[in-house]
Amino acid sequence: MAEEAEKEVTTFEDFKLNKQLLNAIEEAGYEKPTPIQQQAIPQALAGHDLFGIAQTGTGKTAAYLLPILMKVKYAQGMNPRALILAPTRELAMQIEENIGVLAKYTDLRYTAIYGGLGPKTQIEIISKGLDIIVSTPKRLLELYLKGELVLKELKTLVLDEADKMMDMGFMPQIRQLLEVIPRKRQNLLFSATMHDKVVELSEEFLEFPLRIEITPQATPVETVSQVLYQVPNLRTKIAMLEYLLKDKESFNRVIIFTRSKKNAENVAKFLERKEYGEVRAIHGNKGQNTRINSMEAFKSGEVRFLVATDVASRGIDVSLVSHVINFDVPFVYEDYVHRIGRTGRAENEGAAITFANEAEMYHVRKIEKVIRMEIPQEPLPEEVEIHPTPFDEQQEIARDIDHQKRLANPDFKGAFHEKKAIPKAKPAKSKGDPKNSFWQKTKKKGGRRR
Repeated sequence: MAEEAEKEVTTFEDFKLNKQLLNAIEEAGYEKPTPIQQQAIPQALAGHDLFGIAQTGTGKTAAYLLPILMKVKYAQGMNPRALILAPTRELAMQIEENIGVLAKYTDLRYTAIYGGLGPKTQIEIISKGLDIIVSTPKRLLELYLKGELVLKELKTLVLDEADKMMDMGFMPQIRQLLEVIPRKRQNLLFSATMHDKVVELSEEFLEFPLRIEITPQATPVETVSQVLYQVPNLRTKIAMLEYLLKDKESFNRVIIFTRSKKNAENVAKFLERKEYGEVRAIHGNKGQNTRINSMEAFKSGEVRFLVATDVASRGIDVSLVSHVINFDVPFVYEDYVHRIGRTGRAENEGAAITFANEAEMYHVRKIEKVIRMEIPQEPLPEEVEIHPTPFDEQQEIARDIDHQKRLANPDFKGAFHEKKAIPKAKPAKSKGDPKNSFWQKTKKKGGRRR
């Protein structure tokens, strides 16, 4: 029986999908189901609620899309029968693109709606009738409360990247949504990690779910090699980046992650000046069309470097990213997994390189606990010039280290407080202060000094 069960998930044909889907799968170049697809697709087709723990790049999007496309089958009615919630615009757009690939030979109507754009065009698309809708939670509720979206015919609800949704504070919107959609429905929840809020959410809206865990939670994909360099300051990080990117053959399609918009812009401008290849920066201050165009140019190979903040760490699905470089260490530790998951996708090999200053090493050690492995560390190459750390940056790093020590020991006073205390000047006494002798004397005399 075990051999027979294993045989059932050897190929996509064994899922008993319809011809339209199988043709699209073949044309897309999918050769065999990934482990998450092998386990999730049969259970989803059977109608079970699922709680899937799987890293990005493991094929989880197709793991829930194929059962949805199989169940919805063809265009019918005006209102959506399947809803897929995603935390970010980028991921919503990526899911919409995947639907386009897999539903190519069907007449199904679908769209992605999200903030950052005026709702007028999205409302026009909805009014023409939909079978599947992909959305971010906030925009979905906005259009529903305006009466532009009818959700009473939903049969399937998917929450993708549930951990990111919890981190971004979408729990209230999701709870509000659960109150207005049909109770009788199939629920599919997918997450790369399983922290407490995700478990809480699963208990609220999944009914007797089947749990599918493809890899231990928060572990990087096996096809990604990792290396860590301790780099003292920003200028030396730039020097290290310059050293690496001279190898154009190896570093042919690179995503560089920064923690701030300012660093993203500075790194992008540096790369433009060096003329190593086309570069684009995407972050929260970039307009939606700019971000879309940058992503498309990177996917097509026109752009060699994509510099991004964590707003883009999910939703980037490019199969041949050679390297991910963490120019800054993320403070949300699960984001490290999602960042490096942008490379090594679809079973291709990839590499993740992390730069960390003295203060960031604290977060590296925390990340290692989350991913349950030590990131291999290498010394800086001799060719890389180590620049002195400017005073302001020294102070910032020292403050960060103080903060980390205070978290570990609340009694720690900090390096800034260990210096000899400067006596504080005594505050001037106001004339209404009863201890002010001058005021008391004049009061006793029954008048003011003129």
